[in-house]
Order: sequence, then C-alpha cells, then structure tokens
Amino acid sequence: MKLPVCVILNLDPSVDTWDLSSPLISLWINRFYIYLGFAVSISLWICLQVVSKTQDRNLQEKSVPKAPQNLMTNGYVSLQEKDIFVSGVKIFYGSQTGTAKKVTLAVNCPLAVTSKNVCVFLVATYTDGRPTESAEWFCKWLEEASSDFRFGKSYLKGMRYAVFGLGNSAYSSHFNKVGKNVDKWLWMLGAHRVMSRGEGDCDVVKSKHGSIEADFRAWKTKFISQLQALQKGERKKYCGGHCKKGKCESHQHDSEEREEGSHEQDELHHRDTEEEEPFESSSEEEFGGEDRQSLNSIVDVEDLGKIMDHVKKEKREKEQQEEKSGLFRNMGRNEDGERRAMITAALREALTKQGYQLIGSHSGVKLCRWTKSMLRGRGGCYKHTFYGIESHRCMETTPSLACANKCVFCWRHHTNPVGTEWRWKMDQPEMILKEAVENHQNMIKQFKGVPGVKAERFEEGMTVKHCALSLVGEPIMYPEINRFLKLLHQCKISSFLVTNAQFPAEIRNLKPVTQLYVSVDASTKESLKKIDRPLFKDFWQRFLDSLKALAAKQQRTVYRLTLVKAWNVDELQAYAQLVFLGNPDFIEVKGVTYCGESSASSLTMAHVPWHEEVVQFVRELVDLIPDYEIACEHEHSNCLLIAHKKFKIGGEWWTWIDYNRFQELIQEYEDSGGSKTFSAKDYMARTPHWALFGANERGFDPKDTRHQRKNKSKAISGC
Repeated sequence: MKLPVCVILNLDPSVDTWDLSSPLISLWINRFYIYLGFAVSISLWICLQVVSKTQDRNLQEKSVPKAPQNLMTNGYVSLQEKDIFVSGVKIFYGSQTGTAKKVTLAVNCPLAVTSKNVCVFLVATYTDGRPTESAEWFCKWLEEASSDFRFGKSYLKGMRYAVFGLGNSAYSSHFNKVGKNVDKWLWMLGAHRVMSRGEGDCDVVKSKHGSIEADFRAWKTKFISQLQALQKGERKKYCGGHCKKGKCESHQHDSEEREEGSHEQDELHHRDTEEEEPFESSSEEEFGGEDRQSLNSIVDVEDLGKIMDHVKKEKREKEQQEEKSGLFRNMGRNEDGERRAMITAALREALTKQGYQLIGSHSGVKLCRWTKSMLRGRGGCYKHTFYGIESHRCMETTPSLACANKCVFCWRHHTNPVGTEWRWKMDQPEMILKEAVENHQNMIKQFKGVPGVKAERFEEGMTVKHCALSLVGEPIMYPEINRFLKLLHQCKISSFLVTNAQFPAEIRNLKPVTQLYVSVDASTKESLKKIDRPLFKDFWQRFLDSLKALAAKQQRTVYRLTLVKAWNVDELQAYAQLVFLGNPDFIEVKGVTYCGESSASSLTMAHVPWHEEVVQFVRELVDLIPDYEIACEHEHSNCLLIAHKKFKIGGEWWTWIDYNRFQELIQEYEDSGGSKTFSAKDYMARTPHWALFGANERGFDPKDTRHQRKNKSKAISGC
C-alpha cells in the first residue's frame, strides 16, 4: 500500500536568499526616480554656475564703467581689459615676383602671440590691377562675401587687421588697387582696422620714401608702435573728418576721466599733413547715425542730386589735398632737392647678382654669351651672320635701365624699373661711355688664359667696335641719347639701338645710327597689351606712330618680331599691314627664348616655337609682302632675316654693313651740321654665302667650330 507524499512549499519571503536580493530589486524598480533626481541636481548646479558668472560680470562692469568706450577715447583701460587686448601678429602675403614675400620676412614684431591676434595683409597688385596668383582666390572670396547679404556687416566683427599694398604708381589707373580693395572688403565685413593702410611704390620717383623697401620700413615702424600702444591698453578713436579744426569730438568725451599723459593723443592732430595718423576703426564706427540710416534706407530721387554733389565735393577736396601734399614728391626729388637715382639699393643687389656691371645711377653693361662664345671660336650671334658684326668686339650696354613695358618674355624677369618719362637723376654721357668701355674690358680680361680662348680674338676683344644698345630697358628714354650716340661714333663704334615703339617723338628726333630696331611683338592691340603689358594708356597709337616715324628714317631700319607660340603666331595678315606702315629695310623673325621659370611671367617651354615653325611662319609672311624675300638664317638662334629686295643686287644679297664706310659717312654728316645725309644703301656690304638662307651651314661661320651640348636634353630653346 502506497502512502501519500505531502510536499510542502515554503513561500515565505523572509528566507535568506530573498533577503540578499531585495535591495537590488528595489533599486531596479525605482530606477526612474533615481535618474530624475540626478537630472534635477545637475540642472540646479548649472543654474547656480550661470547665476554666479552673471553676477561676477555685472560686478566687473560696475567697477569698470564703459570700458570699450574709455578704450577708444581716454587712452587707458583696466588691467583685466588690457590682458585681453594684448595682440600677436599673423601675416598673410600675396606675392608674384617675391617683393611682398621679401618684406614679410623683414617683419620683426616684438609682441608675444596671445588669444587676440592682429592680421596683417601684405598684398601686391599685378597686371591690370588684378591680385597675384597666390592671393586671387582669397580676394575673390572676400569680394563676394562683402557684397553677400548672408554674411552681413558683422561677419568679421572682432577681427583686427592692417593692410600694406605693393604696387607701381607708373600704372596710375590701378596703383595699389588690390591693397585698397582688401582694406575696403575687410572693413565692409565689420573687421577693425588697427592701422591706416600703407602703400609701397616701386617707382622711386613717386615713392614717398625713395623706394618700396623704404616705404615699408616707415609703415612697419608706425605699425609696431601702434601695436605696442595697443599692448598697453591704448587705442585711438577714428575721426570721420566731420569735426571742426581743433575741435575733434574723438578727444572731447569723458575728458575729466583722462589719466596723466593722455593729452598726448591731442598732439597727433598737429602732425605734418603728409603723415597719416594710425587709427583703429570698423565700418560701424566710421559711419554716423545719419550715414547708417542712409545706407539702409531708400533715397528720394530729389535728394540724389544733393548726395552726389556732396560726394563729388569730398572727392575733389581729397584730390586737391593729395596733389598739394604730393607735389614735392611728384617732382622726383629727395629732401635735399636733388632728383632721385633710378637704381635703388635693392635693385642694385638684384641686377649685380644677374651679372650686370652698373654704371652711375641708371646705366649698365653686361658681357653677352655670344661674346664669350666667339672668344673661344665657337661661333657668333645672329648679328654676325646677318650684318657682319664681330661678336667678340661687341659691347652690350644701356644708358637707361628703365622701360615702359613689362614684356612676358623679358629675360631680366622684370627686375629693372619702369617709367613713362625721365624723372630720375641723370648722369653725363661721357661718364657712361667711359665706364661702360672700362667695365666691358675688365670682363674681357677675366678670360685671359681660359682654356679654348683664342689669343688673337682676346686681343681684338679689348677694343670695342660695336655697341648693342639692347641690354635692358629703353635706351631712347635717356635725355642725352643723341650725345651718347655721337660719342660712340667719335670712338669709331657702330651703334645698334633697340626701342619698344612707345616713344614716337624720340624716334623722330633721333640722330642717325648704324641700325635702328623697333620691337614688333604683336600685330593687334589686344595681343600687344597681353604680351608687352605697356604702361601707356595710349600704347597702341604710340606703337603705330613709332612705326610711321621709323619709315621716315634714311638709315638702316629693322622690325624685330619675337614669336610666342599660341599668342602671336596666327596674325600674319596684321603683321603684313604693319610692314607696309613702317616700310623697314629688314625684318628679323626670332622664336622667343625661354629664360627659365619666373613668377613674373606665365611663359613656359610650350610657348617656344621650333625652328621649323619659325621658318614656316616666315615663308607665309613673305607671301603677303611682295617687296621682301628671305635673305639669311641663323639656326642656332632660331632666327631668320627677311630683307627688302633693294638689298638684292645682281642676284646677290648685300645685308652686311661696311662699318668703315659708315664711320666716314657719319663724320661727314656731323661736319656738315646734319645737312649732308646718307642712306642705308651707301654703307652696305655683300653677304657671304654661308650666311644665306638655304646654305648647308645654316648661318654658322665655317671659320669657327660648333660646340654641341653633351646632354642635349638640357637645351632650353627650340632650335
């Protein structure tokens, strides 16, 4: 018999196992109340912190009433505000040729960098008033932002800045345009101007301090002084120019609270009118209440005339003031009343590094590579092939380093000065010629004993027989160019003068030279502006007038065409029209020479035409000018000569020059007081067979030995 089994379950929660787990269960069940408690506690703590900071801020404002206003008017600030206002400096520069970068490296600011920086912008103005390549994106963004309503007038509020622009006043229409625009755009976006804009001028004549480097040094001194003043808690209120003389409102408010020494601010109003007072301002501060309202309100048409009259009056007064203050400087004289030298210290250093021997204050001489080549018996330049010049006896010089163009293919990389008229100190032609010959001879002497130099040519090279006035710049700008040419001829030195066709009056007044060149770098107004980048606004008319003046010359005249692939090689018909206008005796057509990478030019090897391309261009051009034929070729220089048919006598070309006969003719001309003239055909000589187009020598003198590069891949020309 089975007995029933009774199973008793103990459900008493007081059992030990349930007692251990009961607190955890309770916490889990009430977890939401715990979270809520933590959240309320944190919120209360945050509120207490906010209230505490607000009370502290109110106490500070009460202890230092109107600190920003006092900072602007009284010239002092409390220690707490001063510590915040100490400035470091961040420099941004936009440079194309390296000038802005060079002055940037010259900045030596003694202030420590803190949380409140001052931004300095050193920006150069490049071709046609455009910014440099490195600053182009920044200027574009800044311009768009300043005119975009989404940014507003307080977008850069709190930013402090200063601007120094670099430019050349010879380009009067857009002098320092980029610097002015950057200053304006930053101001429009609400940034605070710490220092009045500085302007550096490459033109030593119009430069306020004699050079762009001196302009920057003067501005930098004021800028650092201003920063030091700001570091001490001093600021200067901008005067809008509406106050009466001696009653500037920026120095009348809160006068009773000024510290001892704050009256020095008033003395700034008694400075020379030429000196700009450094100031700090923003777009909001520089407009009064009425002006701010006018900017944001609708102007009645009836009031528009009054507004325009007011603007014109202010502009007229400003121009008169600038003209008055800059009258002395525009005369191109220094403090002693003397004209300034064309060559500044920085320019002298740059040109000396390039191998120039500088003469006086505006001239120079340099040894041509073809002179060195012919001393070694390795061949002469294309002038030797075309005209019989002895390259080892040719002196390359200029009485004027200044030029009126900034050509893209300039082999001097635009280190020389520019100008449209002579305003510099002038040296006498006797001194220039004497020192030019001496410097040339000294450079020739350095080749004595050099392996490969022929003794007979070294001796001949010590006597200058030819002078190429084509080194750099515009020789015809030199006021005493005719006296200089006369001295050359008296020394039995032939003259080859090159001009850039921007001075027609000087060409008309020029005395006879052995051969007169005009550079015809383009055949249309647009391409000439693009390639030559002239300073004159009426450059095209001057160009045409120069060609007309050339046509009136009786001595030898030459067009010099420099071909730049993709820029001026497709203008054949226009070139032909220019030939008819100037009627030159000869036309030299040469492929552009690539002189290495330069930030001043966008020229690359891709723009250098091959010799076959130059030959094809010349063939097509000759077909359009029936009075001319191809006469000579110099393959090594990538150059061909087109000559007028009058120099082809009896089926033979007479492009060479009888230099002894020329000296006789020029002497007769001088003795007769200019009445006994002569023409190009009176001193021509027969051209040797090896120099003619189509000869096997291709323009290389068989008396010499051609030297080939060991590594032809290093050649930098297309020939």
